[in-house]
Amino acid sequence: MKNDQLRALGFFDARIPRYTSYPPATVFTKDVGAGFQTQCLSALDPDVPVSIYVHIPFCERLCWFCACRTQGTQTLGPVERYLHVVKAELALLRETLPEGVRMGRLHWGGGTPTILQPEWIHQLAEDIRGVIPPDGDFEFSVEIDPTMVDADKIAALSEVGMTRASIGIQDFAEDVQQAIGRQQSFEQTRDCVDMLRDVGIHSLNADLVYGLPFQTLAKIDASIDKTLQLDPDRIALFGYAHVPHMSKRQNLIKDASLPDDETRHALSELAASKFQGAGMDAIGIDHFAKPDDRLAISARTGHLRRNFQGYTEDSCQTLIGIGASSISRFEQGYVQNASATAAYIQRIQEGALAGFRGHVHSPDDIMRARLVEMIMCNFKADLTELRDTFGTLTETLDTDHDAVCERFGDLIARTPEQLALRSDGRHLARLVANMYDHSKVALGMYSKAS
Repeated sequence: MKNDQLRALGFFDARIPRYTSYPPATVFTKDVGAGFQTQCLSALDPDVPVSIYVHIPFCERLCWFCACRTQGTQTLGPVERYLHVVKAELALLRETLPEGVRMGRLHWGGGTPTILQPEWIHQLAEDIRGVIPPDGDFEFSVEIDPTMVDADKIAALSEVGMTRASIGIQDFAEDVQQAIGRQQSFEQTRDCVDMLRDVGIHSLNADLVYGLPFQTLAKIDASIDKTLQLDPDRIALFGYAHVPHMSKRQNLIKDASLPDDETRHALSELAASKFQGAGMDAIGIDHFAKPDDRLAISARTGHLRRNFQGYTEDSCQTLIGIGASSISRFEQGYVQNASATAAYIQRIQEGALAGFRGHVHSPDDIMRARLVEMIMCNFKADLTELRDTFGTLTETLDTDHDAVCERFGDLIARTPEQLALRSDGRHLARLVANMYDHSKVALGMYSKAS
């Protein structure tokens, strides 16, 4: 699709959620907290596996582009004390969960999980498994900073059962790295990948970012060539979200250094073309995977899902977040732990769960969440499935369907069975999803859709 068409449809001007959840986390309120969290945990069916996310909020360096909940530390003392509090939170979960709950997925994110020492890696894994043992079909992924890892840490992660590693790259161009406060050579990254392969980690994800300061087509082209040399199984290609009003460290990145709208879009188009040219399948709006990867298989078979980590083949309906700022997803709604590490620690040390804000789903929320996920994963809404699941409630979507068709015209194919984006209009998935968003989010706070 040409840039003038995209501009006319509002693509370059739109600031909207990424829709890794519906409703977005910006609508969470403090009316929903630890009490609701306890109710949801207590009501879980022990025969249905859950996903577990553990947040390690510490970094030795704070990358300026990052908007995650993290904090810098020059010593390991705060990290060790934090792990003791996580262990106490796990003990509270043991008291709350029905007996027999098991985990199908485990993910350690951050921050920098590889800031942990090998013995702490073993202890944390043991603490988690002691409360929520793994299910038979178990996967364990860890976010890895190649500059903060060594052979002993990778060996420890392998020994405790890591099955997938996700390495941050962003961009290999030196001036881009300097502009985002993240120096990381190709050689460091290659050595990290070699160590992972040596211990038998056969599923490797690499994260890249487009729209970074001083990034050009030539630079991202070179970075992608180097990334492909590493032979990753999956790629996550994220658009840089410049939100200095939310992440103060981003004030170190000047607006004038960022690519303009059309260049930003061209960067993403070039990257997508190169990954597909290398034989990878395009997954949703910003992921790529080898055809035999489970993510690609899930996409082809209609089982792709979307959660706070992005696209996933994880079929677990419940996600239990552990640690500061972690978000739990239940059938009944969302709960987020206290975001500031000190506030999280205080709540746990007082003997209470750390939930401090969230959202209780209405039937309409549940229906729209499923529709939004369909659009983001499959670029189409299965109207038959929605009617079968939600009955007459789906009639409230009719005016939204009409508005989508009116705005996007022949880019939308609508039948009684489905509403689908045509292949040349898939860039607009977030805009289409946003038209079904009745959560009244303040759109100005979000990143660009381009």
